[in-house]
Amino acid sequence: MFAGFEVGALMLFSTPVADRARFPFAGNGGGRASGFLMGAHVGYDVTEQVAVSIFALGANAQAGTSYGAFDLGVIGGDLRYSFPGWRDRNGVERLHFYVHGRSGWVATRPSGLLGTTDLLVAGGPGVEYFTRLRHFSVGLAADGLFLTRAGVGGISIAPSVRYTF
Repeated sequence: MFAGFEVGALMLFSTPVADRARFPFAGNGGGRASGFLMGAHVGYDVTEQVAVSIFALGANAQAGTSYGAFDLGVIGGDLRYSFPGWRDRNGVERLHFYVHGRSGWVATRPSGLLGTTDLLVAGGPGVEYFTRLRHFSVGLAADGLFLTRAGVGGISIAPSVRYTF
Protein backbone atom coordinates (compact mmCIF):
# COMPACT_ATOMS: atom_id res chain seq x y z
CA MET A 1 0.00 0.00 0.00
CA PHE A 2 1.13 3.56 -0.63
CA ALA A 3 -0.19 7.08 -0.47
CA GLY A 4 1.20 10.15 -2.16
CA PHE A 5 0.80 13.75 -3.17
CA GLU A 6 1.73 15.69 -6.29
CA VAL A 7 1.83 19.39 -7.09
CA GLY A 8 2.87 20.79 -10.44
CA ALA A 9 2.29 22.80 -13.59
CA LEU A 10 -0.40 22.29 -16.20
CA MET A 11 -0.72 23.64 -19.75
CA LEU A 12 -3.64 23.11 -22.13
CA PHE A 13 -2.89 23.82 -25.79
CA SER A 14 -6.35 25.26 -26.55
CA THR A 15 -9.47 26.32 -24.65
CA PRO A 16 -12.65 26.07 -26.72
CA VAL A 17 -15.95 27.50 -25.49
CA ALA A 18 -18.60 24.82 -24.86
CA ASP A 19 -21.61 27.14 -24.32
CA ARG A 20 -21.18 30.30 -26.42
CA ALA A 21 -24.59 31.66 -25.34
CA ARG A 22 -23.56 31.70 -21.64
CA PHE A 23 -20.04 33.02 -22.35
CA PRO A 24 -20.33 35.40 -25.33
CA PHE A 25 -17.26 37.43 -24.35
CA ALA A 26 -15.02 34.34 -24.48
CA GLY A 27 -15.27 34.44 -28.28
CA ASN A 28 -14.06 31.34 -30.10
CA GLY A 29 -11.75 30.36 -27.24
CA GLY A 30 -9.02 31.59 -25.01
CA GLY A 31 -5.99 30.02 -26.68
CA ARG A 32 -3.43 28.35 -24.42
CA ALA A 33 -4.10 28.02 -20.73
CA SER A 34 -1.55 27.51 -17.98
CA GLY A 35 -1.92 26.91 -14.29
CA PHE A 36 -1.22 24.51 -11.46
CA LEU A 37 -2.47 21.15 -10.29
CA MET A 38 -2.56 19.37 -6.94
CA GLY A 39 -3.37 15.74 -6.40
CA ALA A 40 -3.42 12.79 -4.05
CA HIS A 41 -3.32 9.08 -4.75
CA VAL A 42 -3.67 5.81 -2.84
CA GLY A 43 -2.62 2.50 -4.31
CA TYR A 44 -1.14 -0.94 -4.14
CA ASP A 45 2.08 -2.42 -5.54
CA VAL A 46 0.81 -5.55 -7.32
CA THR A 47 4.39 -6.67 -8.08
CA GLU A 48 7.77 -4.95 -7.82
CA GLN A 49 7.14 -3.46 -11.27
CA VAL A 50 3.33 -2.97 -11.46
CA ALA A 51 1.26 -0.62 -9.29
CA VAL A 52 -2.38 0.44 -9.43
CA SER A 53 -3.90 3.44 -7.69
CA ILE A 54 -6.87 5.74 -7.50
CA PHE A 55 -6.25 9.46 -7.67
CA ALA A 56 -7.94 12.82 -7.26
CA LEU A 57 -6.63 15.98 -8.93
CA GLY A 58 -7.63 19.58 -8.73
CA ALA A 59 -6.37 22.16 -11.21
CA ASN A 60 -6.80 25.86 -11.87
CA ALA A 61 -5.77 27.45 -15.17
CA GLN A 62 -5.94 30.87 -16.82
CA ALA A 63 -6.44 31.39 -20.56
CA GLY A 64 -6.77 34.67 -22.48
CA THR A 65 -8.17 37.78 -20.78
CA SER A 66 -11.65 37.48 -22.29
CA TYR A 67 -11.79 33.74 -21.52
CA GLY A 68 -10.67 33.93 -17.89
CA ALA A 69 -9.83 31.25 -15.34
CA PHE A 70 -11.40 27.84 -14.85
CA ASP A 71 -11.09 24.83 -12.53
CA LEU A 72 -10.83 21.11 -13.22
CA GLY A 73 -11.59 18.34 -10.73
CA VAL A 74 -10.60 14.78 -11.66
CA ILE A 75 -11.19 11.37 -10.02
CA GLY A 76 -9.84 8.22 -11.65
CA GLY A 77 -7.41 5.34 -11.80
CA ASP A 78 -3.72 4.97 -12.63
CA LEU A 79 -1.66 1.98 -13.86
CA ARG A 80 2.13 2.14 -13.60
CA TYR A 81 5.04 -0.02 -14.77
CA SER A 82 8.48 0.53 -13.19
CA PHE A 83 11.58 -0.63 -15.00
CA PRO A 84 14.28 -2.42 -12.97
CA GLY A 85 16.10 0.19 -10.91
CA TRP A 86 19.65 1.18 -10.12
CA ARG A 87 21.18 -0.05 -6.90
CA ASP A 88 23.23 2.02 -4.47
CA ARG A 89 26.52 0.81 -3.02
CA ASN A 90 24.59 -1.18 -0.39
CA GLY A 91 22.66 -3.11 -3.04
CA VAL A 92 19.34 -1.30 -2.45
CA GLU A 93 17.35 -0.29 -5.53
CA ARG A 94 16.76 3.44 -5.08
CA LEU A 95 16.28 5.00 -8.53
CA HIS A 96 13.48 3.79 -10.82
CA PHE A 97 12.17 4.98 -14.16
CA TYR A 98 8.55 4.24 -14.96
CA VAL A 99 5.73 4.80 -17.42
CA HIS A 100 2.13 5.21 -16.36
CA GLY A 101 -1.30 5.81 -17.77
CA ARG A 102 -4.30 7.30 -16.06
CA SER A 103 -7.87 8.06 -16.86
CA GLY A 104 -10.57 9.82 -14.92
CA TRP A 105 -13.87 11.64 -14.83
CA VAL A 106 -13.51 15.45 -15.02
CA ALA A 107 -15.82 18.18 -13.72
CA THR A 108 -15.12 21.74 -14.91
CA ARG A 109 -16.12 25.07 -13.37
CA PRO A 110 -17.55 27.45 -14.40
CA SER A 111 -19.91 24.97 -15.98
CA GLY A 112 -20.20 25.48 -19.74
CA LEU A 113 -16.96 27.41 -20.32
CA LEU A 114 -14.56 24.57 -21.16
CA GLY A 115 -17.38 22.07 -20.71
CA THR A 116 -19.30 20.54 -17.84
CA THR A 117 -17.98 16.98 -17.56
CA ASP A 118 -15.31 15.21 -19.56
CA LEU A 119 -12.98 12.22 -19.62
CA LEU A 120 -9.25 12.73 -19.01
CA VAL A 121 -6.73 10.36 -20.58
CA ALA A 122 -3.11 10.97 -19.59
CA GLY A 123 0.22 9.25 -19.26
CA GLY A 124 3.93 9.50 -19.65
CA PRO A 125 7.35 8.81 -18.16
CA GLY A 126 8.54 9.46 -14.65
CA VAL A 127 11.40 8.91 -12.26
CA GLU A 128 11.23 7.96 -8.59
CA TYR A 129 13.98 7.95 -5.95
CA PHE A 130 13.50 5.93 -2.78
CA THR A 131 15.14 7.99 -0.04
CA ARG A 132 17.17 6.66 2.85
CA LEU A 133 14.38 7.89 5.10
CA ARG A 134 12.43 4.64 5.35
CA HIS A 135 9.23 4.29 3.31
CA PHE A 136 9.51 7.71 1.58
CA SER A 137 10.20 8.37 -2.09
CA VAL A 138 10.26 11.50 -4.23
CA GLY A 139 9.53 11.61 -7.94
CA LEU A 140 8.86 13.64 -11.05
CA ALA A 141 6.39 12.82 -13.85
CA ALA A 142 5.91 14.49 -17.24
CA ASP A 143 2.53 13.61 -18.75
CA GLY A 144 0.72 14.25 -21.97
CA LEU A 145 -3.02 14.62 -21.43
CA PHE A 146 -6.20 14.80 -23.45
CA LEU A 147 -9.75 15.87 -22.56
CA THR A 148 -11.87 13.71 -24.88
CA ARG A 149 -15.15 15.66 -25.12
CA ALA A 150 -13.51 19.10 -25.39
CA GLY A 151 -10.84 17.75 -27.76
CA VAL A 152 -8.11 19.53 -25.82
CA GLY A 153 -4.54 18.31 -25.43
CA GLY A 154 -1.97 19.43 -22.92
CA ILE A 155 0.96 18.57 -20.70
CA SER A 156 1.66 18.47 -16.99
CA ILE A 157 4.87 18.27 -14.98
CA ALA A 158 4.45 17.26 -11.36
CA PRO A 159 6.90 16.41 -8.58
CA SER A 160 5.54 13.92 -6.05
CA VAL A 161 6.11 12.52 -2.56
CA ARG A 162 5.05 8.96 -1.73
CA TYR A 163 4.89 6.96 1.49
CA THR A 164 4.83 3.16 1.29
CA PHE A 165 3.27 1.27 4.20
